[in-house]
Amino acid sequence: MHPALLAWLVVTNVLAFVPFAWDKFRASRSSPSRVSEFHLVAIAAVAGWPGGLLGMLLFKRKTAKLSFKLKYALGFVVWAGLLYAAWFCP
Repeated sequence: MHPALLAWLVVTNVLAFVPFAWDKFRASRSSPSRVSEFHLVAIAAVAGWPGGLLGMLLFKRKTAKLSFKLKYALGFVVWAGLLYAAWFCP
């Protein structure tokens, strides 16, 4: 694996993990300003889907909502396509 691609994967997965932690923090404070589902899925789709999944499972964010899990699965398709393009296309 090319070092730049590996660095991109590490950074983007961390960036996808953080919004789930922030949303959990805001939810524990009963704050009305939370991270929207759209943003959680979009960040994972274009950044680091596995990092977002880890955040989702670790912080138990949106794990009970089937509609969110379906959207997140669609985000995986986008993320996998971007990863494929970065890996195999010059």
